[in-house]
Amino acid sequence: MRKFDKKTNKKSIFFRLIAFAISLFYCKSKVIGLENVKEPCVIITNHSKLCGPINAQHFFPLKKVIWCDAPMLDKKEFPAYAYYNFFNGNPTFFNKLLAKSLAPLVAHLFKNADTLPVYRDMRIVKTYKMSVQTLNKGICVFIMPESPIEHNEIINVFNEYFVDIARYYNKEQNKLLKFVPMYYSPKLKIMVFGKAIEFNTSNKIEDERKRI
Repeated sequence: MRKFDKKTNKKSIFFRLIAFAISLFYCKSKVIGLENVKEPCVIITNHSKLCGPINAQHFFPLKKVIWCDAPMLDKKEFPAYAYYNFFNGNPTFFNKLLAKSLAPLVAHLFKNADTLPVYRDMRIVKTYKMSVQTLNKGICVFIMPESPIEHNEIINVFNEYFVDIARYYNKEQNKLLKFVPMYYSPKLKIMVFGKAIEFNTSNKIEDERKRI
C-alpha cells in the first residue's frame, strides 16, 4: 500500500501531465461542509461515473486513498475485468484488443493515483486491513459503494459490506470509526459533506450495515 511520504508518493511525469490537463479542462468543484471531515474517517460518496473518482483524486484538499477495484491496477487482470464491466460481457475481438491495449496505460494511471485495491473475493479482508492501516496514519479513505442496481434517477443501491471496516478498526484501535457522507453534483460542481455517522458496536453488524 502506498505511504504518503515524499519518496513513495511521487507521481510519474505522465500522471502529472494528465492531472494538469484535468485541471485545465475540468471545472474545479466547490467544497461545502469540509468541517464535518475529522481525520481519520471513511468518506462515502456517489460514483457519478468518472466524476466521483476525479473529484476525490484532484479536488479533495486532504490526504486520502480511494477504494478502487484491484484489476484496474493490474495490467494482467484488467482485460478480463474490462470485458464484463465496460463492454457488457461482450468479449468481441475488437473489445479484447482494445482492453489489452489499454491495460498498461490504465494500470499505470491508477497505480499513480491515490488508490487502494479492492478485492471482490476472500481477499477483501486484505482491503479492510490496508484501510485500517491508512486510517491509522490519519489519512481519509474514500469509498464509492454504489452497485449496478438503480435506486432512483440520482444514485444506485449501495453495497453494505464496506461498513465492516469499522469492526477491524475498533478491534485494532479500540476506537469507533466515523463514516462521513458526501454527495457530488456534476451539474452544480459541488462536493457536499454531511455530518459523520459513528459506528455502534452494541448493534448487530447486519443492522449497522443498513443503518450506516
